[in-house]
Amino acid sequence: MWTGVLRVAPHQGDHRAALRAAVSIAVPLLVLWALGRLDLSIYASFGAFASLYGRHDPFRDRIRMQAGAGAMMIAAMLCGTALSVVGAPAAVSVVVVAAIASGVTLLSYTLRWHPPGALFPVFATGACASIPATASSFASVLGVAGISVLFSLAVTSTVAVVLRRAPVTAGRTRLPVGAVAWEMTLTVGVATLAAGIAALLIVESHWYWAMVGAVAAVSGARTSARVIRGIQRLLGTLVGVLVAAAVLGLALPPLAVIAIVVLLQTAAELFIGRNYGIAMVFVTPLALLMVSLASPTPADVLLRDRVIDTIIGVAVGTVVAVVSAALRRPRGGRTRPA
Repeated sequence: MWTGVLRVAPHQGDHRAALRAAVSIAVPLLVLWALGRLDLSIYASFGAFASLYGRHDPFRDRIRMQAGAGAMMIAAMLCGTALSVVGAPAAVSVVVVAAIASGVTLLSYTLRWHPPGALFPVFATGACASIPATASSFASVLGVAGISVLFSLAVTSTVAVVLRRAPVTAGRTRLPVGAVAWEMTLTVGVATLAAGIAALLIVESHWYWAMVGAVAAVSGARTSARVIRGIQRLLGTLVGVLVAAAVLGLALPPLAVIAIVVLLQTAAELFIGRNYGIAMVFVTPLALLMVSLASPTPADVLLRDRVIDTIIGVAVGTVVAVVSAALRRPRGGRTRPA
């Protein structure tokens, strides 16, 4: 188990994915900074997450994934914004986000997205639901996030042309949804719902971070992989919070914060496919800085909530993953792959 936690996979051209991600998030944020509208930065950042899909896939598969994922991220932000506009109780938002997590999980496996799962849309929906919004915010989501997604697609296409990696072969054939996908759909729904409710009862604010942690803890085809991922997320988050505390404590100007966000995004992409725990050291301050740019919050509150919510999410997700494996174990026989 600990070998899996500490193992660092070899470098496999991760710098290309890191380059795409860095440019995709840097330019929209710089444009918003120049316009004096960093309050919209979270929409641009989530839109740029489209560039994280299909990192090692052929160009045709990658661009298809990124277009679909970008549309999905915009839909998630619109749902979260709608919850904020109508003033939905946090408990209602938790139920909606859990339903979205379950649905997107099934969709991602059906369309064979990489990475599969609902971590990004859960983050996007929960964050947007927690930010004050008005009816005009829908136009901001569509405009800012839409342009950010399109820019990410343009970056992906440009890099493919420059590196001459655009293939002439057809994309991958879609396969029928298997038992693992259905199990993941149910498991993610239960884990996110339980984690969100637990976070509401314990800390109330930033409850969606617990749901994101739960998604990470139930990701993977086997129980061992899920437990390893949960441990990596917890340890990486704890170290990442220390990094975030140092950065937030400097009270840097917005332009410097944007530069750090870009560097963190680049570093995260260099390690996300090699060791999830190391990647979380960079993802954690990245997420906190994204939230602070869009909606300034006292640093101590952000850091406290991130730690507590992650512990809640990982704990709940791990329990759900183990229970799911136990329920699928044949009576008196060998355990089926979990």
